[in-house]
Amino acid sequence: MPDASSSPFSTFDAVVIGAGAAGLFCAGIAGQRGLRVLLLDHGEKVAEKVRISGGGRCNFTNRELDPRAPHKHFLSDNPHFCRSALARHTPADFIGLVQKHRIPFHEKHKGQLFGDHSSDDFIRMLLAECAAGGVTHWQPCTVGGIAANGAGYELQTSRGPVRAGSVVVATGGLSIPKIGATDFGYRVAQQFGLRVVPPRPALVPLTFDGEAWAPFAQLAGLSLPVRIATGEKKERVAFDEDLLFTHRGLSGPAVLQISSYWREGTPIRIDLAPGIDLAAELMQAKARSRRLLANELAQWVPARLAEAWVQQDAAWQRPVNEAGDKALQQLAQRLSNWELVPTGSEGWRKAEVTAGGVDTRELSSQTMESRQPGLYFVGEVVDVTGWLGGYNFQWAWASAHACAQALAPARTG
Repeated sequence: MPDASSSPFSTFDAVVIGAGAAGLFCAGIAGQRGLRVLLLDHGEKVAEKVRISGGGRCNFTNRELDPRAPHKHFLSDNPHFCRSALARHTPADFIGLVQKHRIPFHEKHKGQLFGDHSSDDFIRMLLAECAAGGVTHWQPCTVGGIAANGAGYELQTSRGPVRAGSVVVATGGLSIPKIGATDFGYRVAQQFGLRVVPPRPALVPLTFDGEAWAPFAQLAGLSLPVRIATGEKKERVAFDEDLLFTHRGLSGPAVLQISSYWREGTPIRIDLAPGIDLAAELMQAKARSRRLLANELAQWVPARLAEAWVQQDAAWQRPVNEAGDKALQQLAQRLSNWELVPTGSEGWRKAEVTAGGVDTRELSSQTMESRQPGLYFVGEVVDVTGWLGGYNFQWAWASAHACAQALAPARTG
């Protein structure tokens, strides 16, 4: 029998490709279960998406996540797939780890949890968990090829050939290419005959035709609470969040949320004064005021928006008591149901996450193992996309945990 020490291959139980949130967490848990784990990444820096998240403070989970109804906070071609993993590693479980490492945090808005100081606290925590598991970490290290053999996999890497019983793909999606995003995970899936739901930018600002947007470009920087919706009837999705005007279109939490559901060529609808019966308010103002309509309107929407809005129609550029009832009704209707069709989005450059990815019908919801034995996919590379506000990180933790618990020592002999 050949001497194993003379083999050109480095041997591990599992190789985790991608040192982001899901990859680091998976490697650390698997290592602490006693497995020999290699973690590698093509980038110079570890967990760059963790580093820039939450304005540099890391929005690491959300207390409002309900694993019994995953479709409420996640979208996927197979929305119930994520239920198993999310139920077995909950926000409370991850919060326990954060507290164990004594990282201070706070709740900011709608269950969103942020670190008090820096995202680096969470990166150090994940690296410490890997160290506790004796994880071997190669970075930067590229993978030139992956091949299945009778006992597992052989990988050609820039630091030499590797053999492992299992391979975990945690390479993320296509969002934010400047920090190293690639289509590597999708190519691996396709190499082994696994379907991929076409990726598209999600949690991304929406853009509009330059000429059509000109009247609103002057509002860049203006923010206000709105109700935003897209889709028809049973497919309709709506959010109550803040909207931000930009030079090229719309952004802010409201638009980032709706962008994950919006489809090219379809409209979005915005109520710029949610909870207010503008028609009734304007009719009352007509009976008691002689102020310009724009000035009256500024009671319910920002003054800059009111002024820009009335410029669209001469019938609105007059004192409120001189405006016709029909003009006031039309103004209220337009503000309460502003329908517009985006021409596109800001794309991968500004998308916070990727929608689509490895088709969940190719994966076990219990273990994240694919139909290709020993090949696993976790985190953003999978067709599971969360809402804004910590949900995508919770999917990273939960899917990584499910995978790490399922990994087994490599077969020998």
